[in-house]
Amino acid sequence: MSADQTPDASMGQTVVFVHAHPDDEGTGTAGTMVRLAREGHRVVVVYATNGDFGAAPEDLAPGETLVARRRSEAEASAAITGLARVAWLDYADSGMTGWEQNSGERAFSRAEVDEAARRLADVLDQEGADVVVGYDWHGGYGHPDHVMVHTVSKRAIDMAATQPRYLEVTMNRDKMRELFKAAQEMGMEGFDPDARGDDGLPIGTPEAEIHWAVDVTPDIAAKRAALACHGSQTDVQQILSMPEDVFSIAFGTEHYVEPGRPEGMVTGWWMDPVPAG
Repeated sequence: MSADQTPDASMGQTVVFVHAHPDDEGTGTAGTMVRLAREGHRVVVVYATNGDFGAAPEDLAPGETLVARRRSEAEASAAITGLARVAWLDYADSGMTGWEQNSGERAFSRAEVDEAARRLADVLDQEGADVVVGYDWHGGYGHPDHVMVHTVSKRAIDMAATQPRYLEVTMNRDKMRELFKAAQEMGMEGFDPDARGDDGLPIGTPEAEIHWAVDVTPDIAAKRAALACHGSQTDVQQILSMPEDVFSIAFGTEHYVEPGRPEGMVTGWWMDPVPAG
């Protein structure tokens, strides 16, 4: 993989994923990325931040920074998912709502929207992006950087030389409720999507507002391996502690909103041709 590779029309479409932090692709879109790359599409990820306020692992080498570690982890993940390019907008991690990092000079959530969008639009233009995948309106769970990804992605599409197709990765709130209930009935701990997210709102999107459910279980091993590349982060370690079958149930479907598409969730592949009529 090379950051200097140029688009090749013979390889299918170019799909650009925009993520807030290195490791966000692991749970959200890694399965989709693997399938796209396997089918011959050019897949690119743009990270808005360098993840500099993530958990600092104890095994950092002398002189190694957390930013350097997380960049190397992102590259390792990209090698598994088959990405053609990893790009960085180079903003600082804003941290969770209420953290002192929110007011940092380089915090992504404080960036001037048009400036950040121009940086992203430049990548879209360099790539000749056919499809852009951002985040839903509250970034899944309200993290300031995730919400900003939504805002900046939409603005960048307006600025881009062409108008790529636009989708938003999200979480299926109704499915999460079902999984939480099942976990409780089995005496297990679960994750309640109605426990308020970082913005004080329920997590994810109601199924009625979702357009695509993509089954990524054929690539679940690769998805788990990509996530494992980000092992410096404690939340990743917690997720990887799930048994493989539980991980497959929790992360085996990736959900997308496609603004402007008719209502109704389709279980299928959003790169398939839409039937006429």
